[in-house]
Amino acid sequence: MSKTIFITGTSTGFGKLMTITLSRAGHTVVAGMRGTKDKNKEVAEELAKLPNVNVVEIDVTNDKSVKEAFEDTFARHSGIDVLINNAGLAGFGLVEAYSIEQIKRLFEVNFYGVIRTYQAVLPGMRKAKSGLIINLTSGASGHTLPFMGPYLASKFSVEAITEAIQDELSQFNIENVTIQPGVYPTEMNSGSKAGVQADKPEIAKEYDPIASEIFNNIGAGLFGKMAEFNMDPQVIADGVLDLINMEEGTRPLRYPLDAIAQGTDIEFINTRAELKAKWVAKYTG
Repeated sequence: MSKTIFITGTSTGFGKLMTITLSRAGHTVVAGMRGTKDKNKEVAEELAKLPNVNVVEIDVTNDKSVKEAFEDTFARHSGIDVLINNAGLAGFGLVEAYSIEQIKRLFEVNFYGVIRTYQAVLPGMRKAKSGLIINLTSGASGHTLPFMGPYLASKFSVEAITEAIQDELSQFNIENVTIQPGVYPTEMNSGSKAGVQADKPEIAKEYDPIASEIFNNIGAGLFGKMAEFNMDPQVIADGVLDLINMEEGTRPLRYPLDAIAQGTDIEFINTRAELKAKWVAKYTG
């Protein structure tokens, strides 16, 4: 059955692949991105030529932009069946070397952008008593790494919101899923897409040379594994399609798609769920 699907961050990477994949599968896709008239005009026109794809301008950091994008969508379609929060920014650097403003920039896209789109679609989904919201987070879905603290904090925040709202929305039959992608060769990881990096070099120098050595070793390890496991971004687009095709009520809260983890991510997710159940039982039993 064809669904109407709204995706954020479709100008590159996972979002663009999702748009193409879901269009080919016969779904109606609203492809949201910034700069449809300027910097992303070419890709906007490319995607708009696909069957049943409507490209809309949206900046998830801007209340007015989000409101207008969804108003335009509701004017064209009877409703939104699936929301995919894919828009995101990466960021690397020492926690102390980040200014508060830089950390806020990460959260505006990665966290508050998700809240804005949730609040835009939920009234319609609650009325329909149906819906699916998919949030892309991180392969490190429950732990962290040095030099990625603020970025992973923004992604963990989405994990927390998704877990909380899953219970809150259960009476409306609205399902929520986080996808933990791991490391893939997209523009975000290749460096061709601007991220939000630590901006206090004078602080970072105080940590050298040890910090730079650790950072370089982590980077070499991550990108080496990405090549070793031949990480293909299409896996994420196909995973989204699989989730959409799943029977209502059967979708998992967390859906890791990280070959490099070799199952340890699933083990971590399952263990965390078991420990949470025990913790809740202590407080409610």
